[in-house]
Amino acid sequence: MGLIFYLKRMEENYLMDIRKLFAYYKALGEGAMQQVSEKDLFWQYDSNSNSIAIIVKHISGNMLSRWTNFLSSDGEKKWRDRDSEFDYDLGSQKELMGVWNKGWDCLFDALDSLQPSDLQKIIYIRNTGHSVSEALNRQLAHYAAHIGQIIFLSKMISKEKWQSLSIPKGASKDFNKVKFSKNTENQHFTDDLTSS
Repeated sequence: MGLIFYLKRMEENYLMDIRKLFAYYKALGEGAMQQVSEKDLFWQYDSNSNSIAIIVKHISGNMLSRWTNFLSSDGEKKWRDRDSEFDYDLGSQKELMGVWNKGWDCLFDALDSLQPSDLQKIIYIRNTGHSVSEALNRQLAHYAAHIGQIIFLSKMISKEKWQSLSIPKGASKDFNKVKFSKNTENQHFTDDLTSS
């Protein structure tokens, strides 16, 4: 009885943690995109490089495919046209943010429907089996990599106007001083986003 309770609690904590991490990366992406102009969302370094808009389209396309009927159908849907995610066909920031939010809404709807008992179920991505927890980790890593690209592009475009989304250069000592002046507590690092 004690072990079963402990394992269930671990699974509950995992689901809570991974949801907070997805929300954290969503917030980072939005924080980066807010620092550039509408025109700059569509800027590309060269013809072989992706703009922020293209990265958003790709992330959203992946999310809609992976998270629609997450537990019951292959994550690479037959209706997904991955190659078109790299076409330059969005016309405005409003349209871009609609695409962004559609993907994240699909992700969070699926994630919020999961129960701890679902974590060991097997789902498929391109006909390859994954435990639900493996699939969640895979998607988190994928989106974090692309959010990093969005941040890099935004920082490159913004230059000296860039506002750090984490600890600014040269501010580590002050940041740590504030953190270590507080009582030790058990919390998720994203619970304190305004000071990180």
